[in-house]
Amino acid sequence: MSGDDGLLTQDSTRGLTAAEVAERVAAGRTNDVPSRTSRSAWEIVRSNVFTRINAIFAVLAVIIFSTGYLLDGLFAGVIVANSVVGIVQELRAKRTLDRLAIVGQVRPRVRRDGVSSELAPEEVVADDVIEVGAGDQVVVDGEVLAADALEVDESLLTGESDPVVKRAGDPIMSGSFVVAGNGAYRATKVGSEAYAAKLAEEAGRFTLVDSELRNGINKILKVITYLLVPAGGLSIYNQLSGSQRLPDALRGMVAALVPMVPEGLILLTSVAFAVGVIRLGRRQCLVNELPAIEGLARVDVVCADKTGTLTENTMRLSELRRLHEAGEVPETVLAALAAADPRPNASLVAIAEGCPAAPDWRPTAVVPFSSARKWSGAAFGEHGDWVLGAPDVLLPAESEERAEAERIGAQGLRVLLLGRAANAVDAPEGPGRVTPVALAVLEQKIRGDARETLDYFAAQGVAVKLISGDNAVSVGGVARALDLPGGEAPVDARTLSEDPGELASQLDGTAVFGRATPAQKRAMVAALQARGHTVAMTGDGVNDVLALKDADVGVAMGAGSPATRSVAQIVLLDNAFATLPQVVGEGRRVIGNIERVANLFLTKTVYSVLLALIVGVPGLIGLDAMPYPFLPRHVTIVGWFTIGLPAFVLSLAPNNDRARPGFVGRVLRMAVPAGVVIGAASFVSYILVHPGHATTGTAQVQASTTALMTLMALALWVLAVVARPYTWWKAALVATMAVVSALMFLLPWTREIFQLDPSNTGYTLIAVICAAAGVVLIEIGRWIGTRIGTR
Repeated sequence: MSGDDGLLTQDSTRGLTAAEVAERVAAGRTNDVPSRTSRSAWEIVRSNVFTRINAIFAVLAVIIFSTGYLLDGLFAGVIVANSVVGIVQELRAKRTLDRLAIVGQVRPRVRRDGVSSELAPEEVVADDVIEVGAGDQVVVDGEVLAADALEVDESLLTGESDPVVKRAGDPIMSGSFVVAGNGAYRATKVGSEAYAAKLAEEAGRFTLVDSELRNGINKILKVITYLLVPAGGLSIYNQLSGSQRLPDALRGMVAALVPMVPEGLILLTSVAFAVGVIRLGRRQCLVNELPAIEGLARVDVVCADKTGTLTENTMRLSELRRLHEAGEVPETVLAALAAADPRPNASLVAIAEGCPAAPDWRPTAVVPFSSARKWSGAAFGEHGDWVLGAPDVLLPAESEERAEAERIGAQGLRVLLLGRAANAVDAPEGPGRVTPVALAVLEQKIRGDARETLDYFAAQGVAVKLISGDNAVSVGGVARALDLPGGEAPVDARTLSEDPGELASQLDGTAVFGRATPAQKRAMVAALQARGHTVAMTGDGVNDVLALKDADVGVAMGAGSPATRSVAQIVLLDNAFATLPQVVGEGRRVIGNIERVANLFLTKTVYSVLLALIVGVPGLIGLDAMPYPFLPRHVTIVGWFTIGLPAFVLSLAPNNDRARPGFVGRVLRMAVPAGVVIGAASFVSYILVHPGHATTGTAQVQASTTALMTLMALALWVLAVVARPYTWWKAALVATMAVVSALMFLLPWTREIFQLDPSNTGYTLIAVICAAAGVVLIEIGRWIGTRIGTR
């Protein structure tokens, strides 16, 4: 049915006309589903400008500007810096993602005016006729118009693993994919009306929602929020209830509140991921879901398909070994089988190229290849019923021909059996007894970068499981050629247990599996995950879709089937398996660097909250209120030189440390003790030199300067700790920040601008002693935290 009048106006064999397409476009009946990977420019601007942190800082800036002390409002620059940096990096990432998404997107074949051509998914309109074949994804809901042994897997939508046979008139849902056969369907629901549109929109946004790293940061920020309420309230009360002038009290209040907020942590996390997307984009790696960058860095098991991943996707017919002299010529039969299949797979294409022109045989029945059956076939009337498939599936175990096929397959070659079926190929009970006629030997070239990539994973302690639908002996031959541990003992997946616990045990001790069905690949991924492993699955065929979807990280080849590309989080558009180490490296850079940055920001929050509480206690218990040690301009320069600038450099720097679980615990074990030490040491140096009665003048400036020296020295020491292990650029970074910080106290014009007075030698000595004691305590706290973390 088509249109509001319920009539199908176009000839289904020709599809819509250009005029009918234009009419539907004008009516808005298009497949206008948002791009999977990209936010709009306005969404990027809005999310970076209108943030809670920017709102807090804006209010505090207005308060400071109202006092007339404009220099104390320098922290307001954070609003501009955070917004500009975040917007620029995300827009760059958006351009990269949009460009790669166009290259890697699923492009359905649409029939219009009798001509089939590939279109972008958003160009599909209601009532379009869309052709599908094995490996194709169904992009919109529709009604089947024609079906030739069409089988559709709807498990991603319904959870049912068995393929569904589709006939003319049956409904077909977007989000499903074709596992066998071919056909055509008419689009009945497009755009947001389609079944899978909302799922696709939510799953593919430029987001960090499922990021373990981001979740950990949010957990930390939630705790900080609880601490900010009492500390902030006490600080406000203390500063406004004392004998200070209102402008001075407001300055102290703002100085106490500003450093409590870890303003750059979320920004630098987003920037680090965005830069990762850009870097990987230069390597033709499309990241459909950003958390995949982080996830692959945590992976400890990689499940790799053989064909198209470790081997080239193309094959060559190297030998056709005839098993019996009598009967039909094998080359003729194979050519007929290839001609009978309108969407031949790579094996059949290679066989067709190596055989003569097809005979004029008219097929009466065709059974396309599926990963579950492991064979395909066709009936040619008086010429008989023929099958082509796996020898170990079609022949009994004691067969000499099967033994010969396995001997050849042990060399890493793919071997298919051509045989005559006793039953009709499309009979419900299958082809029955198969009489072997010939063995087709296909040669696959191992990727030149496969060994290097496997060596990299071995060196990093990442286990590689080679899982294929091919014969186990053949898969083992490829594994041995690549020196993959366990390649000498391949396992036939048909012998594996269906019990998840027992299956996990079998997987732990084996590395190479053959004859794995799509459902088994999915079960293997689940069993490994149940053992606590973080699993990546690589593949390119329709038989890999279920496992790719369930894996922690799904990696598809750009030349793979549309269905695999649509469900994978990462698509290697250049089909280079060797790109995976680069993705792992980017993930490690993001996780390791953000952990360092988090240490800096949270240390600042801890000592700021502690200082606010300590300074506020006297006023709370009825004693004279004590002015806050620092001015807003002081905390601004501390933030610049001990956190802001170093954190930005560290967040984008190389980092090859393997990702480890326990991000939140490690950060807290470092930041909390260090923050407590810095807060306590700064307050001790302040109270030792504070005049006790004066709140303004030289004495107060010198007391603030002494506390600031202590704070700056210890904050720089934390930076030095976080930067370990040192490289030349890290040492240069720490040294530069230390020199610039020292110049703030040494140059006359900076002393005047920032209201510093280090002229009292005795006070300076107190600052040095307090800082030295703090350094010792920070190192002791770090040592204890490290020991606790390794238990």
